[in-house]
Parts: sequence; C-alpha cells; structure tokens
Amino acid sequence: MRAAFRRAGDLAAYLQLPPAVAESAQAASEEFPLFVPREFAEKMTPGDLTDPLLRQVLPVSQETIAAEGFTTDPVGDDEATLTPGLLQKYQGRALMVTTGACAVHCRYCFRRHFPYGEGPKGIEAWRPALETIAADRSLHEILLSGGDPLTLTDSILSQLASRIAEANHIRRLRIHTRLPVMIPSRINDELLAWLTGTRLTSFVVIHVNHPQELGEDVAAALGRLNAAGIPLLNQSVLLRGVNDDAETLIELSEKLLDLRVMPYYLHQLDQVQGAAHFEVDKAIGLQIMETMRRRLPGYAVPRYVEEIAGDHSKRVIA
Repeated sequence: MRAAFRRAGDLAAYLQLPPAVAESAQAASEEFPLFVPREFAEKMTPGDLTDPLLRQVLPVSQETIAAEGFTTDPVGDDEATLTPGLLQKYQGRALMVTTGACAVHCRYCFRRHFPYGEGPKGIEAWRPALETIAADRSLHEILLSGGDPLTLTDSILSQLASRIAEANHIRRLRIHTRLPVMIPSRINDELLAWLTGTRLTSFVVIHVNHPQELGEDVAAALGRLNAAGIPLLNQSVLLRGVNDDAETLIELSEKLLDLRVMPYYLHQLDQVQGAAHFEVDKAIGLQIMETMRRRLPGYAVPRYVEEIAGDHSKRVIA
C-alpha cells in the first residue's frame, strides 16, 4: 500500500496519459483522494482512457456535479448503526466497519462519505460492539467490512475473530475485501491461519467488476484461499463504461468459476453523491441478465440486486 499511486500526476505519467487528464483528476480528487495500488495499475492499458480498470479509479470532473437522488448515505448506514462501527440491516447478521482504510479508492464507493473517524480504533475500542453481538442471540453471522478489513494487521484480525467466536450463537464470519484482487500478496500464511483458526465457518467475498482484473497473481491468491477450504463469492457493480454489456459479464462469470469463485451479486449502482456518471439504466441491466441466462448455466448467473435503505434484504431486480 505504501507503493500505491496517490497523486493523479504520478498515475498519469505511469500510464502515459495527457497532462490535462492529470490536472482534471487532481482537482476532482480533493474531497475523495485517488489511491491505486501498482499491482492494479499494471493491469491497465497505457494511454487508454477507456480502460475499464482505469475508469473505476480515475477521478473525473463529473464527481463534483450534484445529481438528483444521489446522497452521502444512499444505503442507510447511519440509521442501521447499533454501536460505533457496528451496523445491522438484516435479520440474523450484523456488519462491523473495521477500518476506513482500503487498498483502492473506487470512484463509485457507496461509503466514500462515511464518517470513518468516529469508528473504533483497536481491539478494546470494539468492546461495546462485541458485547452487543454477544448479547443478541438472534445473530448468527458477522461481516467484517470497511474500508477493507484486510488492511488491518493479521494480529488484530486474529484477536477480533477470536473475540467474535466467543459468542457461541455466532456460526459464520464473512470477510468483504478487494485485497486479493488489488494486492494479491496479502493472502499470506498468517491470514489463512486466523481465517481457519476458530470454530467459525469463514467466507470471503471479493469484488471484481471486469475480467481484466483476474490476472495470474490474483488467480494464485484465490487458489490459496480455495486450498484452505474457504468458500469464495464475488460481488460486482454494474458500471457504465466498465461492464455494462453482456459479453463482459459473461466472460467475468466464466473466469470466476474457473477460479472456483461463485458469482454472487450484480449490484445496481448505489446512488452515492459523486458517482452518478456510473449509473446504468435498469432496462439495460435486465437485458444483460436475460442474455446471461441464455448463455450460462444457472449457477454462473449472479442475482441482479439493489440495496434500498430500510429494506429487510437486498431487493432482487432479476
């Protein structure tokens, strides 16, 4: 992460982009900074402003334009907060926003305005959340999210997993992360040890939007997780100019399955302020899903969903 690109000019120079692009991107990144790991940038095509990986991370002037219906908390995180850092939206499970740090700043991130500074820092600061989890026997699954939980040290994550496992009604631990894709070397022995070191069944949910993201280094990282017996799922977001066509998403599903990752969700864009230029009309999404169903076996087709603040589950579109 120390080697990641943090300035638009540096990324533009690396990818041989025009200086005007760097200037515009730097101006657009004032509120939500650019952050791109080199491993991800290496998969981009130099000089190509339409590169689907670049489009996910390059700040653009459209981010500064207010759009009707787009807000700073589109999925109702504020209303779902039980204790600092602990959210519950759906029955039987709760989510811990473990950190504000992430391995990449996706320009469509629905938590780009989240008040991470108010969250717990360190294991002891998580005591109120852990006590709430222990007291609620209706909970059976805990999600670690962020930011990205795998930006934390394995020592901290090991302690957190062990503390969660002390609540005997919790059965599963789910990790939502982009680290296996952004910095594949993060999948190390220490990480596998705590993921498999408690009585909890651990799941890892990755986030891949385009088949170009699945290089050999990512395949090797996912292979290590698979070899450890950890089920892998993938979530994608339907993004204009990135993956809003059936051929791309069909190729993505097939590549994921080859790597033993189940396509899980295809999300309609969360209407977060600054991301309106990524939105794809639902009619196009439905056409894409129809084509995918014709071309792929049922298990290879993700559910096309949207998250509506206050709903008791993801809303299935198709």
